[in-house]
Amino acid sequence: MSENRKPLLGFVGKLPSGTALGNSGKTHCPLCMGLFKAPRLLPCLHTVCTTCLEQLEPYSVVDIRGGDSDTSSEGSIFQELKPPSLQPQIGILCPVCDTQVDLPMGGVKALTIDHLAMNDVMLESLRGEGQGLVCDLCSDREVEKRCQTCRANLCHFCCQAHRRQKKTTYHTVVDLKDLKGYSRIGKPILCPVHPAEELRLFCELCDRPVCRDCVVGEHREHPYDFASNVIHKHGDSVRELLRGTQPHVEALEEALAQITEMNSALQKRVEAVAADVRTFSEGYVKAIEEHRDRLLKQLEDIRVQKENSLQLQKAQLEQLLADMRTGVEFTEHLLTSGSDLEILITKGVVVERLTKLNKVEYSAHPGVNDKIRFSPQQRAGRCRGYEVYGTINTKEVDPAKCVLQGEDLHRAREKQTASFTLLCKDAAGESMGRGGDSVHVAVVPKDKKDSPVRTLVQDNKDGTYYVSYTPKEPGVYTVLVCVKEQHVQGSPFTVTVRKRHRSHTGVFHCCTFCSSGGQKTARCACGGTMPGGYLGCGHGHKGHPGRPHWSCCGKFAEKSECTWTGGESAPRSLLRTVAL
Repeated sequence: MSENRKPLLGFVGKLPSGTALGNSGKTHCPLCMGLFKAPRLLPCLHTVCTTCLEQLEPYSVVDIRGGDSDTSSEGSIFQELKPPSLQPQIGILCPVCDTQVDLPMGGVKALTIDHLAMNDVMLESLRGEGQGLVCDLCSDREVEKRCQTCRANLCHFCCQAHRRQKKTTYHTVVDLKDLKGYSRIGKPILCPVHPAEELRLFCELCDRPVCRDCVVGEHREHPYDFASNVIHKHGDSVRELLRGTQPHVEALEEALAQITEMNSALQKRVEAVAADVRTFSEGYVKAIEEHRDRLLKQLEDIRVQKENSLQLQKAQLEQLLADMRTGVEFTEHLLTSGSDLEILITKGVVVERLTKLNKVEYSAHPGVNDKIRFSPQQRAGRCRGYEVYGTINTKEVDPAKCVLQGEDLHRAREKQTASFTLLCKDAAGESMGRGGDSVHVAVVPKDKKDSPVRTLVQDNKDGTYYVSYTPKEPGVYTVLVCVKEQHVQGSPFTVTVRKRHRSHTGVFHCCTFCSSGGQKTARCACGGTMPGGYLGCGHGHKGHPGRPHWSCCGKFAEKSECTWTGGESAPRSLLRTVAL
């Protein structure tokens, strides 16, 4: 079979002028940061130096392996297939992406060599950007020439020896400086089983490159062809996979761009909300501080007012006490030391003074008290646009001044809710204007004092309290209303609970003739009738009361309780309501 070489992948061609040759990401190891030395390609397609990979800390896992592994490489491509077995597997983590890499049986050196990276390293070295290349033959001197036929780098001495040998006399040898514009100057890839042979063929059955010795030995009778002939087919399959992968790259880039954009928007939103929180909290703090200052000033004003009142009362009492003592001392001295005539002479003045002093009214108790209370949960209005809480109260509820209000104070119906309102006031008779007082209400039947009715007291937070209860039976009940364990004004009092209100079963009408639509058999509790066989009442006829009334019981008040007891005078089945 003749080798049909085509410059598709293994070609030597010049790059366009001005094109950059490689970069540090393609020629430098991500671990040691130096130029690649024996670079190995990991399954995640990251390249690392062999020595750097050997320095990584391996880990051991139990893995079921059989046949080829994803980490197949040049060093393991010729191993025979083995049945699956349970054996410990040594692995490492990619130093770039932390992907788990299961090492083949040969270890790190059995991983695939990255020949493309080696070519890039050589190109960079030729440009003078890397370390100097050494001769491929003697591995001692720096390279000066390159044999294009053998694709070997040669020093000056080995180049002369290369030209003197008959086998290599006619090989094309060029200076390294003439290769700086080339894209590929890599060494020939040799067979790992037959190191003297170059990998030029491709075994279709084993799907791997082989040499001439391989096809006559281990791969005998396997279909094969030159690598240059099959590269189109396999290259197309790789390109097809690439075309299927590229949209994912674009989608991922777009997703990352959106995530970056969202993260930026998130940061801006967080900063905006944080600014709002700071503005709100700073304003709220200022409002609270201002409210605090107001409360403290109010407290100070209360202190000054109460102290002034106490000082005035003190001064008045001290003056009155001095006057009293003067009168008492003078009168006692007069009575004990004065003669009869002297007593009689000064009697008028003394009596007048003492009489006047005895008529002076004064309070034996302080005119003010120390009742000052802070209510932190009570609303105090708005300050700087914020709702604030906390008030200072000096009022003290006086049970004797508290009053009861409501229509249901002294009347109620069985099984119907009755209610009244308690209005709390201070000693001056002014409304407290706030809640929080200790209010206790008890509703007790007179004949069953051990069965009180359940009561509900609702604090309206404005000094009033809504009291409700539902008596279960008619009778007389005693209602006790206490504030701070003292009866309020009018407590206790009695309530007469009547039977449940009976609703009217008839119609409230002007006459039976109108409300029934002229029915002769319709009757009315008023007892009125009409000529012509009409059993109900009619305007101006016998028995009509002369004003609207209930057909069921004859009562004149529309809002009243029905008193019908079930007689036959008014068969309500014949009554119906019509529009008056």
